[in-house]
Amino acid sequence: MYVSPGPVPARVAVLRRRIRIVVAVTITWNVVEAVVALTAGGAASSAALIGFGLDSVVEVLSAAAVAWQFAAPDPERRERAALRVIAWSFFALAAYVTVEAALALAGVREPEHTTVGIVLASASLAVMPFLSWFERRTGRELGSASAVADSKQTLVCSYLSAALLLGLLANSLFGWTWADSAAALVIAAFAVREGREAWQGETCTQPVATLTGERPPSD
Repeated sequence: MYVSPGPVPARVAVLRRRIRIVVAVTITWNVVEAVVALTAGGAASSAALIGFGLDSVVEVLSAAAVAWQFAAPDPERRERAALRVIAWSFFALAAYVTVEAALALAGVREPEHTTVGIVLASASLAVMPFLSWFERRTGRELGSASAVADSKQTLVCSYLSAALLLGLLANSLFGWTWADSAAALVIAAFAVREGREAWQGETCTQPVATLTGERPPSD
């Protein structure tokens, strides 16, 4: 059976450098996002916005795990530990979002209108999908399960941004305080699934074999 060779050494170095860059950008963005979201969420008594800020903290943890892995001369040796951190970050995110959604649906908390939150969610929705796509593409070519898993964490943040935006707009325009909670429960289920895949290491894909122009032989 034909087994695809991995990227050539020069290409591997380029891919690892790209991973480090996108992880650094992700961490920087999420630190700023967390500070703004937590501050605005506290001022508006918005559980959804506070939850979004905490999700940004989880995203920083996930990206930091990948940064730690690729800081080593041999990143593959740290892959399993990085995947464990990413998996637990997914589980923690799912647990927190579920509790917050339940409290909001029970009427314990009711978010107020917040312009800052709407602007932040819109900006995140514009930036996060691109960062997720770039890291996923690079991670797949490199054959890195942790990079692909971290890209899915970033994608979850994109979904959460959309849910937050819809929830804040629905609350501001129509007074539907339950909207963001319903969307948050869907995101929590998605996070659990991705956490399981990261734990089992199922997100790794075969590295691309076409860099040298080789094609698998015909049967």
